Amino acid sequence: PTPPAPFDHRIVSAKRVGISNYYNVNEDEILGGGRFGQVHKCEEKATGLKLAAKIIKAQGPKQKVAHQSTIFGVLSAPFKYYIIFFSFLLLILLVFSFMVKAFLFDRIIDENYNLTEMDTISFIKQICKGIQYMHQMYILHLDLKPENILCVNREANQIKIIDFGLARRYKPREKLRVNFGTPEFLAPEVVNYEFVSFPTDMWSLGVIAYMLLTGLSPFLGDDDNETLNNILACNWDFEDEEFRDVSDEAKDFISKLLIKEKWYI
Repeated sequence: PTPPAPFDHRIVSAKRVGISNYYNVNEDEILGGGRFGQVHKCEEKATGLKLAAKIIKAQGPKQKVAHQSTIFGVLSAPFKYYIIFFSFLLLILLVFSFMVKAFLFDRIIDENYNLTEMDTISFIKQICKGIQYMHQMYILHLDLKPENILCVNREANQIKIIDFGLARRYKPREKLRVNFGTPEFLAPEVVNYEFVSFPTDMWSLGVIAYMLLTGLSPFLGDDDNETLNNILACNWDFEDEEFRDVSDEAKDFISKLLIKEKWYI
């Protein structure tokens, strides 16, 4: 079973007060960053709780951060996120739970780490549970990839899905198209700028499973154009030597995800 979070879940809230009233933010220690800002270590003054703070300039992507905080508001309880949304004149700050930086991608490329099929099953089951909950809440992640799967620590197989910056609320009556994402993990309907839905995330899950089992990327070409053409042609197979010891059940799982049916056309 998933161990409890090291803090009580708290409701997403907006505050228009100084960060320093509540937190000590270490601006010299950067944990990561993205298109809209950087993530720093921080500590809650009242409790000493170690957290992470995403600091974003308010002038440009303010609505993007508000959107991301809304997504977290829906998902935070089962995903064991702690998040407070600060908004004021110069910048916006999202505060959330701090975890040791160990991405699933690092395990795929680490030659010293023996990633077994049983490990893969453990990871995929957790990702499936996360996707199931997101989809029950009518949220599409739309950027699922190993770099957005964070291992809670460097030894255990417990993971969390992160980076909801591209996530969208899905309203079945309102057709949704997107034109973003990481080429290797895009579903055919994204490449074709067609309607996206729940299967869009499931395609990305199939790519992740393929990579965990073999260390290979099923659609990766010499450049983005070749990669996208491979996706549109659904050009992949189990012929690589790396699949020699992969079970038929695992292959069947991937085969049921990386399919281009009429739904995609």
